[in-house]
Amino acid sequence: MATTNDLKNGMVLNLDGQLWSVIWFQHHKPGKGGAVMRTKLKNIKTGSTVDKTFRAGEKFPRIRTEQKSATYLYHDGTDYVFMDPDTFDQMAISEAVVDEATKFLIDNMEVQLFYVDGEPAGVELPNSVELKVASTEPAVRGDTVGNVQKPATLENGAVIQVPSFVAEGDTLKVDTREGGRYLSRV
Repeated sequence: MATTNDLKNGMVLNLDGQLWSVIWFQHHKPGKGGAVMRTKLKNIKTGSTVDKTFRAGEKFPRIRTEQKSATYLYHDGTDYVFMDPDTFDQMAISEAVVDEATKFLIDNMEVQLFYVDGEPAGVELPNSVELKVASTEPAVRGDTVGNVQKPATLENGAVIQVPSFVAEGDTLKVDTREGGRYLSRV
């Protein structure tokens, strides 16, 4: 059994007979009443997400997961194909399982695959990736005061906010955990 104190991102819980993966959690102590744990959970089978609040110390069944290294190869239109680096076996994983990771997958990228009961349940990317800027607006003269941001389209099609000095062709370090936050130029 696990309690709310054991929650971590990626942890898999069994709630009402369904498997849910923890995407986000936050301890909250309101001014009145007991502490609670706010969470965002993703259904492993359907890919749907829900917000759920647990009372502090609440217990629930915990599911054991397995984690394996894999190399991303390509997207065949419906599935994403990964390869086991030890056995060279290829496995196709549905878009619902890959989910948010699709924005930052690059050919030959090393990732971690999560398995629940032998079935793929999720993909964990490295904390940051390096991508080239495919297109962005040129910097506007005089927009140097403060933290001026502009949209930039990366080589994989993802659009993120970057500082005004970033130009087309620059290679950027991007944080994959926060939906693509600019970290630095490389």
